Amino acid sequence: MKSWKTLNSSYVYKTPYGNLRKDSCELPDGQKIESYYVNEYADWVNAVVLTKDKQIVLVKQYRYAAQDYFLEIPAGKPEGNEAYETAILREVREETGFITERNPILLGEFYVNPATQTNKVITFLLLDAYKAFEQELDPTEFIDIHLVDFNDLEPMIAKGEINQLFTVSAYYMSKSFLDN
Repeated sequence: MKSWKTLNSSYVYKTPYGNLRKDSCELPDGQKIESYYVNEYADWVNAVVLTKDKQIVLVKQYRYAAQDYFLEIPAGKPEGNEAYETAILREVREETGFITERNPILLGEFYVNPATQTNKVITFLLLDAYKAFEQELDPTEFIDIHLVDFNDLEPMIAKGEINQLFTVSAYYMSKSFLDN
């Protein structure tokens, strides 16, 4: 199997939130695609945050594109050259006020949609978290914190009460890690 060749590349637009790139490509058999669009986004980090009492720290926020509220795990983008581990600890503290004395456990690093997007999500597990600070939200963030027993999450997923893909996958990765 051979990879595709990029023949030409230009930006449709660039923004602080992401870029849209238009490529012309040649497939291994010689076919050409004149307009292949690639979304360039920054990698992001997220974490299942568990307290000593095995409660998961969730954030509820409005998501404009979906026009609905979502119960999710804390997440965000690294700032500058910030390491992923540092970024998730900062994001959790800013969004929830929770911290931990333990090191983040890397559960996985996955491409979000490698067909059309360049970014990855890096998922961590934080154990023995406790509330030590008030939220420090960005001006465009409006986040409510919810503590839910970790064992209640699976039934909530089954009922559709939690329907954000990365929260669901992170839950099952952390459950597998904790069961082993």
